[in-house]
Amino acid sequence: MPDILVLYYSRNGSVAQLARQVARGIGEVPGMNARLRTVPPVAPVTRVAEPPVPGSGAPYVERADLEECAGLLLGSPTRFGNMAAPLKHFLDGLGAEWASGTLVGKPAGVFTSTASMHGGQESTLLSMMLPLLHHGCVVAGIPFTEPRLSSTRGGGTPYGASHVAGPGDDPEPSEDEAVLARALGRRIAGLAARLG
Repeated sequence: MPDILVLYYSRNGSVAQLARQVARGIGEVPGMNARLRTVPPVAPVTRVAEPPVPGSGAPYVERADLEECAGLLLGSPTRFGNMAAPLKHFLDGLGAEWASGTLVGKPAGVFTSTASMHGGQESTLLSMMLPLLHHGCVVAGIPFTEPRLSSTRGGGTPYGASHVAGPGDDPEPSEDEAVLARALGRRIAGLAARLG
């Protein structure tokens, strides 16, 4: 079965929970499978190297994951209205994949989590779209035909799925946020099925 790569960075678990909902949506499309991967953290000073396999959660992404995927979903927590450094660091190292066209024509989408309602979700989603456009991806969001997009009181935007963790840093998406994350997964997987 073709895989849709769900590639994310999550420090406190909110983005990882959203990634699982996105993966559920991918699995609802006949013949499509989700491949969950993460990126290692980065630090401002040199410290002991991270193990080649994370202690828990999704494995670290490998270049082959990008080559083998039929579509891509990127997830990151919001850092001052932008994606987190570990995801940006990984994307900045994809010059060879850009030059060879590894992601050209593949459908892609984005998702994020913030601590506050107005914490920069939409600008973060847009920031993650920019490298996808440079790589030649077919970028898609969530259309307003999804009813929860108009009724959510938490996360969820036409630019991509999102979650408001709140001041208590609750990693669990609300029902609306989970439904919209699954809708995004279905949309990208459906596009990949049609384009494939």
